[in-house]
Amino acid sequence: MDPVRKYVIMGVQGSGKGTQAKLLAARYDLVHLSVGDIFRWHVQFHTKLGAQVKRVVATGELVGDDLVASVVQERLALHDWNYGFVVDGFPRNVAQAEFFLESYDIDGVINLLLPDDEVERRVLSRRLCSQCGLDYNLIAHRPHEEDRCDVCGGRLVLRSDDNPEALANRLRDYHAKTKPVIELFERKEFVVSIDATPAKDAIHNEIVRRLELPEHQPAAPTP
Repeated sequence: MDPVRKYVIMGVQGSGKGTQAKLLAARYDLVHLSVGDIFRWHVQFHTKLGAQVKRVVATGELVGDDLVASVVQERLALHDWNYGFVVDGFPRNVAQAEFFLESYDIDGVINLLLPDDEVERRVLSRRLCSQCGLDYNLIAHRPHEEDRCDVCGGRLVLRSDDNPEALANRLRDYHAKTKPVIELFERKEFVVSIDATPAKDAIHNEIVRRLELPEHQPAAPTP
């Protein structure tokens, strides 16, 4: 029987934590809990929560910690993570980290490291289809026709919060809040710090190596 594995993945915007969380989840049949994905779903479907999130991110600020914590607790309470989970985008402060550690026996924390100038290069290259919402990146995932979505032909636009001023605000906020969280995890948990500048497969393999995970794939769950 495969063990239950529970991980937290941290990294500044643009570090690829969502990509790495998905790779890890697919390989070991984990549930990928992405705070950003949950919020984007609410924005896309025009829920009350989505409207609140949209107003916040348009100013370049981060969604409030209390709201993030409630979303994570609600999602984990579903208990659909038979083989474990990888949480992306939480905890955001020391109080949340302490609560999280009291509630769940975490197996490891993955800390993706990316210089601020590379963050800016990656984030400001992102584009979003104005019609279907598909994500593009002018560095790694360019459309076949410039400024047009490959799927629906919609116009590609910058996200409202992807501008230099808003990004600078988010970086300052991230560094101020994340450093003490990482220090707390380092005192209580197994933290692996990973260079996030190489290709995604190389980063994934390094995470697997540092966490000493097995190479095998778990058996597919029964539908």
